Amino acid sequence: MRTDLSKRSLGPDGVRGLLFAVLLAALPATASAAEDCHVGAYRLSDGRVVDVAPTDGPGLRWRLFDGDTGALKRQADGGWRSSFGWTERPDGKRVSFAGCAAGALRFAGLAGRRIPLVATEASFQSHGVTLKGRLVLPPGRGRVPIVVLTHGAEHDSARQFYFLQRMLPAAGVGAFVYDKRGTGGSGGQYTQDFDLLADDLVAATRQARRLAGPRAGRVGFQGGSAGGWVEPKAAARTPVDFVIVSFGLAVSVIDEDQEEVALEMSLKGHTADEIAKAQEVAAAAETVIASAFTEGFDRFDEVRAKYRDAPWYKDLHGNFTWALLPYSAAELKEKAKGFTWGTPFHYDPTPTLRAATTPQLWVLGGDDLEAPSAETSRRIRELIAEGRPFTLAMEPGAEHGMTEYEMKAGERVSTRYPPGYFQMMRDFARDGRLSKPYGRAEITPAPR
Repeated sequence: MRTDLSKRSLGPDGVRGLLFAVLLAALPATASAAEDCHVGAYRLSDGRVVDVAPTDGPGLRWRLFDGDTGALKRQADGGWRSSFGWTERPDGKRVSFAGCAAGALRFAGLAGRRIPLVATEASFQSHGVTLKGRLVLPPGRGRVPIVVLTHGAEHDSARQFYFLQRMLPAAGVGAFVYDKRGTGGSGGQYTQDFDLLADDLVAATRQARRLAGPRAGRVGFQGGSAGGWVEPKAAARTPVDFVIVSFGLAVSVIDEDQEEVALEMSLKGHTADEIAKAQEVAAAAETVIASAFTEGFDRFDEVRAKYRDAPWYKDLHGNFTWALLPYSAAELKEKAKGFTWGTPFHYDPTPTLRAATTPQLWVLGGDDLEAPSAETSRRIRELIAEGRPFTLAMEPGAEHGMTEYEMKAGERVSTRYPPGYFQMMRDFARDGRLSKPYGRAEITPAPR
């Protein structure tokens, strides 16, 4: 299980802090070959589809299109025991596979057969770097929508871990998945340069159209977290039919850190004065990191010394402030060598969003701590009121990664995806609009 390094949330594989909770993380281990052979989308005898995905450790994870999910742990008798969400609490489901070559399973008493999705591996170029991708289409010869899956800030291989590359094609929507530069099988150096990543996304879209040929219908993007900064940029550079942003932000990276500090401190019962002081410390940390660790150390040392013994100081976190707090200026300058990712800390996405002509669906979690949604949702609603082609879906009770959760020993533990979340993304890719209720999602539709 991938765990947010803040230790506040145990949740979805692939979900960590928006940009900087991966700063000190080791690269994940991969699933064993025996487990990898079971990865796939299966049609159950009742018509539902269950996706079986790898994790970054032993075991597998299943997901249903309605949002239910569980972890699978191999048992001594060769079967697999399922546990609820990410809680490690048994859910009573028993799963067994018929063997690597058979492409069959039994899931909670139901027989299932692997869906013969059509996968094509590909290499393509962007700014002189070779990137590795994969187009996955539903069976058949008809035209289908195609979603180009866009990355967050993770260092992991999207081709290995992105489960939507199977879930969407199993629901009739093609997917193109690729390892972003510096990850998985792709060349180049890892970066958070939104402009460069947008160009990579444009190149990936071009390759997806070429591979799909006459099967390509509507083509667009879907991405989560930091992908919300990249997708609108790419949509301004290449014609696409739709953009889907999940748990992303319409504010700057610096604003995100400030908002996260304020929200976390508020949830822990601190006063407005204490929140302001915490944001003062965060602002000093933000100056240091935004300068590429070249300035702001005296101010950072000053405010840390001023507030270090305050009762509220232990609760100060933010998106990346927490990662700087324990270290001296000399230590931070040494660590800076590993932080040179080209992050545009002060990038304001507002002009790009206001100029957008491509229909966009923004799906935000009402309880998101990593990417607080209050100001972003306000800005998206403002764009809708101005007549811009945006649709907003607010998922109450959902956090970063678009999962619901329960509390255990003061930590959030993810349980499932909101009902209707996967359906709304499929429908928007297919139809360009949302046409029905989707669970508890609060929809603000695009202007007619």
